[in-house]
Amino acid sequence: MKTTETPAPLPAESGATVSKVDVPAPKPARQKKGGGVVNLFSHGVLIIWAIMVVMPLLWAVMTSFKDDRSIFDSPWSLPHTLHFDNWSRAWTQANMSDYFLNTVLVVGGSLIGTLILGSMAAYVLARFDFPGNRFIYYLFVGGMSFPIMLALVPLFYVVNNMGLLNTIHGLILVYIAYSLPFTVFFLTAFFRTLPTSVAEAAFVDGASHTRTFFQIMLPMAKPGLISVGIFNFLGQWNQYMLPTVLNTDPDKKVLTQGLVQLAVSQGYKGDWSGLFAGLVMAMLPVLAAYIVFQRQVVQGLTAGALK
Repeated sequence: MKTTETPAPLPAESGATVSKVDVPAPKPARQKKGGGVVNLFSHGVLIIWAIMVVMPLLWAVMTSFKDDRSIFDSPWSLPHTLHFDNWSRAWTQANMSDYFLNTVLVVGGSLIGTLILGSMAAYVLARFDFPGNRFIYYLFVGGMSFPIMLALVPLFYVVNNMGLLNTIHGLILVYIAYSLPFTVFFLTAFFRTLPTSVAEAAFVDGASHTRTFFQIMLPMAKPGLISVGIFNFLGQWNQYMLPTVLNTDPDKKVLTQGLVQLAVSQGYKGDWSGLFAGLVMAMLPVLAAYIVFQRQVVQGLTAGALK
């Protein structure tokens, strides 16, 4: 076996010194000052935005436990005593319980109908190729850009001719039609990211299209369903224009109509504490829904970007 011999060092000349080979030292990595400034600016903007969003909510909750005099004398101070009678007065005397029940019925029924019909339409548009597929898809997309104000008058006459005016189920159908375009648009993109091998394996095993959709594909689309469900819940819970036009029966008013009526009536009476209590009652379900499902909302929004 051959070995590589290291040549012997040459003897140094008289008066000369042998120096080691100078190896250039690595330059220290420069810190990116620009990235730090951008991160500091973005974090500062997010903190300011969080304060602007959270502070009014906390102030409304704090004010709902004050009496009317403390609201005007010390609006920014904590309540000295908690006045829970504000909540009971708004719940009973202002009929917030009836408005809350009507809203739960309308939003619950419309949310279930929207998710079922929207997911079925989105699955067909995303998985099957047939003549007119893209045309129907773009019709739903165009429905998102159509202003609802332009359809209020013809919608009123259509609902009235069908005998659904001032009814809970009529308002549910209108809410479903109002929310379907965004639901189909969102879920179509989500269903396209799901693997096709699972559905093909189900077809090989003899599963029908209906069984494959409800037992296999729909559970796989759970993050997307929760995300679009939260968005629809927020929009339908806070909807005011449609029930104002299509629901004028005082016994069937929803929460947004009740808050307006409470603001007018309690404003003249000077019962501002009851008004803030009713406002917080309407706000709590939305906050609770987002806090409970915030992880699923983030997963549903990011799942469409990963394939």
